[in-house]
Amino acid sequence: MITSPHGLLRRALNLPAPLMLLIGMFALHTGSALAVRAFDAVGPAGVTWLRLTWAALLLLAVGGRTLGPAIRRATPRDLGSVVILGTVSAGMMALYSEATARIDLGTATALEFLGPLAVAVFALRRRRELVWIAAAAAGVLLLTRPWSGSADLAGVGLGLAGAACVALYILLTQRVGGSFGAVHGLGLALAVAALVMTPFGAPPVVAAADGRILLTTLAIALLYPLLPFLVEMVVLQRMSRTAYSTFISLEPAISLVTGALIIAQTPLPVQVAGMALVVVAGIGAARGDTAPPPRDEARSVADPEPEAARRPEAATAQPRSTPEPEYVG
Repeated sequence: MITSPHGLLRRALNLPAPLMLLIGMFALHTGSALAVRAFDAVGPAGVTWLRLTWAALLLLAVGGRTLGPAIRRATPRDLGSVVILGTVSAGMMALYSEATARIDLGTATALEFLGPLAVAVFALRRRRELVWIAAAAAGVLLLTRPWSGSADLAGVGLGLAGAACVALYILLTQRVGGSFGAVHGLGLALAVAALVMTPFGAPPVVAAADGRILLTTLAIALLYPLLPFLVEMVVLQRMSRTAYSTFISLEPAISLVTGALIIAQTPLPVQVAGMALVVVAGIGAARGDTAPPPRDEARSVADPEPEAARRPEAATAQPRSTPEPEYVG
């Protein structure tokens, strides 16, 4: 019996959420490390554009005939969220690529990690949780070692800008995944991201006219962004925020390891200590979040037909408002 690509994908997305998240993180940083090697051919912008384009084409092909009805059912607000998510995704990947072209992979990941970490800490509304921000900042200082005079300020700035995009990406991914389902939502968002990157990435690719880079970026696109983005869109709706944030806290360390193994970016002992501080800060902030899992945690978001399609009244329901963070001592 022949199983369709969508059937295989659906089975894969029903794996246990923690296992999926770990696979996604290793795939992401393996793909990022391999992308660094491809920068010499078409530059960071060219590699980013090709990866986004390949990933969008593959996901839209998997979505198949059900994509059109999903778009027609969507509200203007849902479509607007897709456009914003796609723009943020383009910025997140482009800034990260530009950062990794200047600084080590592990350092760039740690800088980006500050974005979601700050969001998590401020959402807890407890002043004592600021210790985790301080610990992460100390870790980043050890990673970048500004006192040595070797810190690339442009790379650090790009990493910090990427941190803001990562925070927005996490918030928007939950909404888009709930409205469209993982496959359709991510496919549309990546299509928008590819369009946003076209003016920056297409010129160097056309100028290079190298067919090998097309095949190389296709393979890299499967590792990042396709697999980890799809995994995160699914996992963010199946895990509690605490569990998700705890696992994600390991990401800077995974990045450090893959950078050392794949592209020989061997960290100094002081940088390993800095990475440990960042990981501890992320785990500490995550354990302080006791929010319950999403209401529709039990629903399989591998289903391309979202809940709103099965319950028409849900499509027009207003989302619950989120109170502004405030410290209560």
